[in-house]
Amino acid sequence: MSKKSIQFDAQDVSLSKLDVITNKNPSWVQRARMKTTGLINSFSPSGKIGLALLGLIFLMALLAPWISIHPHRVSSGPPLIPPSWPHFLGTDELGVDLWAQICHGARVSLLVGISTALLAGFVGGTAGIVAGYIGGWVDKVMMRLVDIMIVLPDLPVMIVMAAFFGPSLFNIIMVLALFSWVSPARIVRSQVLMLKEQSYIKAAEIYGASPWYLLWKHFLPEVFPLLAVNMIRLTGRAIVAEAGLSFLGLGDPTSKSWGLIIHHATSFRGIYYTDFWKWWLFFPWLFLTLMVVSLAFISRDLERLADPRLGKS
Repeated sequence: MSKKSIQFDAQDVSLSKLDVITNKNPSWVQRARMKTTGLINSFSPSGKIGLALLGLIFLMALLAPWISIHPHRVSSGPPLIPPSWPHFLGTDELGVDLWAQICHGARVSLLVGISTALLAGFVGGTAGIVAGYIGGWVDKVMMRLVDIMIVLPDLPVMIVMAAFFGPSLFNIIMVLALFSWVSPARIVRSQVLMLKEQSYIKAAEIYGASPWYLLWKHFLPEVFPLLAVNMIRLTGRAIVAEAGLSFLGLGDPTSKSWGLIIHHATSFRGIYYTDFWKWWLFFPWLFLTLMVVSLAFISRDLERLADPRLGKS
């Protein structure tokens, strides 16, 4: 080995040590942590409050069997007792602990909201990309279908379909996704129509780029931020819609969702003439409101970050 190569090797070793010491070449975990920290720091105070509330609700759903000391389906105390130890949110008419029901109900609400948003985002995003990129009669047919879905009254049709298909979480998710894919499709289509007229897209097509290449390399990176923001909004809407269907008695009777707790509370005779509503009706409504408001705060800040023009208005 020559003297020059030994000098180069020593220089490479010293540079690698310098990178480790100064952290100029961080691992993917460190890069992800720095990006996450930067994203959180760019949030407004209301957005940070929304993140904190949503994080607490996620933890409550994940740790439901451990943080609720009572079962959520079986009576564990006297019926209709006010908040006190060990039932610090009270009990319902059967003596079932309300805190246990709310913790496990958070799982149902998050499952319905996230599943509906993912399904609607995938279907709507795919439809928007196909309609915007292909154009022609495909775009016309897709947009006419979107127009039909927009003019349909959501709640009455969802009530009829939920009653027709039966009360189950899968049916509720499918019904909600059927009326939620329209908004992602319109947003993605408008973005694709704008992107495909850009010079770099036309240059890539001239040089033989396939539609799949354009999709993965150009369209998805530009469209995904706005699509993700819309999916967060759809999560909140789906949670409220599921609570509304459960409130009307069309939800899964075995799910113990927040809407079903409110349905049982309002169905109790004389609920408004007693003090029972102060815990039986109030606490499920409070947690439902906190989740929806936190999602609204987060989606507003993410939309501002995805489209900087909104921050200037």
